[in-house]
Amino acid sequence: MQILVPATSANIGPGFDALGLALELHNTVEITRANFASVSILGEGKDNALLKKNNIFLSIFNEIYVKLTGKKDTFRMIFTNQIPFSRGLGSSSAVITSAIAAAYAAAGFKADKSAILNQALVYENHPDNIAPATLGGFVSSVVENGKVKSLKKPLSADIKAVIVIPDKPMSTNESRAKLPKNFTMGECVSNLSHAAFLTACFFSENYELLRTAAKDVMHEQIRMQSLPELFEVRKIAYENGALLSTLSGSGSSFLNIVYAGDTANLKQKLQDKFKSFRVEIFNFDNDGIKILQS
Repeated sequence: MQILVPATSANIGPGFDALGLALELHNTVEITRANFASVSILGEGKDNALLKKNNIFLSIFNEIYVKLTGKKDTFRMIFTNQIPFSRGLGSSSAVITSAIAAAYAAAGFKADKSAILNQALVYENHPDNIAPATLGGFVSSVVENGKVKSLKKPLSADIKAVIVIPDKPMSTNESRAKLPKNFTMGECVSNLSHAAFLTACFFSENYELLRTAAKDVMHEQIRMQSLPELFEVRKIAYENGALLSTLSGSGSSFLNIVYAGDTANLKQKLQDKFKSFRVEIFNFDNDGIKILQS
């Protein structure tokens, strides 16, 4: 069987730890039963020998598979990774959700997406990435009594993502540690109101108001200071048709949402300015995690 899981962009400005969307950029793992356990890695991480020895996917997969079956069976796993590591595109959430889905499927259980999502919360304590990775589309989530409650809105083909992927990673833990421990009432109200408005824009498909809705006062400015080029990325994006331009997750990637007809121009403008960065155009993924039986 094959498990496909999309990259994700979380926070989307003011939606800290709560909002996210999925991109048509996938990691795939092919799993077959075998007499001996083996791991092959293609794409991102293929030259990292430690990934084969200290593989989070295998750890989660084996833990859940044993709980479901009571057995320690062996599998051949081939990973094809397209999602960059430590770039704010949900690589860790992709690993977590796909490992859970794979364990359920390999054990012969129907992989209900709500079950995958709630199990993923054990390993990732906020739902902004794991929810769109599982469900696809734009997703607004809350956690209540240890359970994730999410609402999904499929994204229109009229809009696309132009993603700037710098050549420098950003550590989520390190960037989170730089954030203030306390915020003013005004800052909290600003982010709450903008996150609510941003969600309404996506659900009503009123994309013209995304730029207004995407204003954040809690985390982006602080995180972007470690890679100042990102301020110029946003400036160029808004000067060339971007409807929204925000830090992707904790960075270092930058998410720009544009109408489909404006993607080529914006990509060229950004690539001309930032020659050492990758600039890619992606459709949005409205399906989330997929399990394909061979």
